[in-house]
Amino acid sequence: MSTQGAHFNAAAWLLDRHVDEGRGDRVAIRCQGRSTTYAEVLDRARAVQALLADHGIEAGDRVAMVVRDDETFPAFFLGALRSGVVPVPLSTMLTGAELAPIVADAGARMLVVSEVFNAAVDEVKAGAPTLEAVLVADDAPTSTDVEVSVADTTGDSPGFWLYSSGTTGVPKGVMHTHGNLPATVETYASQVLEVGPDDRFLSVAKLFFAYGLGNSLTFPFAVGGTAVLNPDPPAPPAVAALIAEEQPTLFFSSPGFCAALLDGDLGADTFASVRATVTAGESLPANIQTRFADLTGGPVLDGIGSTELLHIFISNTITEQVPGSSGRLVPGYEAQLRNDDDELVTEPDTPGFLFVRGASTAVGYHQRPEATAAAFRGDDWVRTGDVYVRSAEDHWTFLGRNNDMIKAGGIWVSPAEVENVLIGHADVLEAAVVGARDDQGLETVVAFVIPAAGAEPTEAALIEHCRAEVASFKRPRRIEIVDSLPKTATGKIRRF
Repeated sequence: MSTQGAHFNAAAWLLDRHVDEGRGDRVAIRCQGRSTTYAEVLDRARAVQALLADHGIEAGDRVAMVVRDDETFPAFFLGALRSGVVPVPLSTMLTGAELAPIVADAGARMLVVSEVFNAAVDEVKAGAPTLEAVLVADDAPTSTDVEVSVADTTGDSPGFWLYSSGTTGVPKGVMHTHGNLPATVETYASQVLEVGPDDRFLSVAKLFFAYGLGNSLTFPFAVGGTAVLNPDPPAPPAVAALIAEEQPTLFFSSPGFCAALLDGDLGADTFASVRATVTAGESLPANIQTRFADLTGGPVLDGIGSTELLHIFISNTITEQVPGSSGRLVPGYEAQLRNDDDELVTEPDTPGFLFVRGASTAVGYHQRPEATAAAFRGDDWVRTGDVYVRSAEDHWTFLGRNNDMIKAGGIWVSPAEVENVLIGHADVLEAAVVGARDDQGLETVVAFVIPAAGAEPTEAALIEHCRAEVASFKRPRRIEIVDSLPKTATGKIRRF
């Protein structure tokens, strides 16, 4: 389906289409025992449109969302899209101090929060001068008598932004269009997962992630399926109970969460309804892939995606899984490997920097011309930052990254950010933060610290300091007290 240049609104495609074609009574969302139909989601989205209009929010304006995974997220996300407003979902794992510069960077006029995140609002408001209004998502009306219409958008119109962490500074706003959403459906969802209206989708990754947005909104809503939403932070026992209760057919996880479930002593019947498990966010170690496949009795499809490409572009498939490999190129995408001189690497089993292009590619980063030029190359190629090899059989395998970023629990962590927090402790002179593999092959955050003169910091005290300053996924899982750090001739830390 080509959306370029033609009238197209992603929210209308995901919602109105089902109601208009007689599927409005199908269950779109299951959340904590509640069922919401497509017609009811559309009513909620229309009510959000009226609410936005009441506050003077117009097409092109940004609305920041710190909203948990319940019925309010699709209502605000799709309601904004339906009005041509740009929703900007943000991590519900960040502190108010961490959210404020992102909201400011987005130039958001409105902030929408779930009630449980109200405590962060004052800090966000203090650091985001463009904010004019704050709404509590839980208080939003579920229907309206006000006439609202679908904005006159095209597939190329500004759609939504997702923020992606960088090695330094404020995360980057990745700008996606309305047409990027159906592109992920036509490629990965349709051709790899073969999704249909009878599928029930359960994702560990939350909706504010590009991965979770596809798993729990784009894919189920595209085919008239059911999204099983979990508003709470994911915990293995609770997710296992949710699987048993809601009987999803597709389960989306991170490798780390799969490892945690393997430690939960679960019976195979827990996953009886699941026809396939999908993992992404970090490389899936081969032993976890095979053990989880044995536990579930179904295929485990590891793949790689990115915020810039919106979802998975290289993946194992329902019929072919290669443990330790990201799989094959998803139909609809192109990929190539390049060397240090930007020349093509064509020999099999030769490492190179991974470049990808496809119809789901973002248009660039908000107000980051240098970063945009570095990542978004000519002819729509995107430099992913990953080092890969391609086998003669066309299987693609991850080797590492060509920058210092850490993928802990499937979430990007900037070493420099954590180092700055550690150095902020009075007992710390210098710090180096790196990614290290645990005994299951998963990446974790490890810090090496030089004490300040006369100080004797303890690992427990420094971890507690980090606990107060940054989101939990960024905190070091181990801190080593050392006498020196390896550095280059110019004094830069050699993190590798």
